[in-house]
Amino acid sequence: MEKTACIAYLAALGVMSLLALALYGADKARARRGARRIRERTLLLAGVFGGAAGALIGMRAFRHKTRHAAFWAVNLSAAVLQAAGALALLWLWRGAA
Repeated sequence: MEKTACIAYLAALGVMSLLALALYGADKARARRGARRIRERTLLLAGVFGGAAGALIGMRAFRHKTRHAAFWAVNLSAAVLQAAGALALLWLWRGAA
């Protein structure tokens, strides 16, 4: 496996996690102000498409969507899959060295 592909995947996870964290923070701020909210689907998809770590951190840090079982289930499942993918790529990268 090419090292740049491994680095790109890990970088994408980092960027998506930061995006998900920002989305959860923005949605919590909007909720407090009574403003128009970010769709739940958008929050969940941000976690599924690489941002599960940021989504979980955002849920805890902002105390946002923590009572919704679907958010925990989706983000924890995505986090496990994303971590497994990252570990597999790191293992392949190590073998390519």
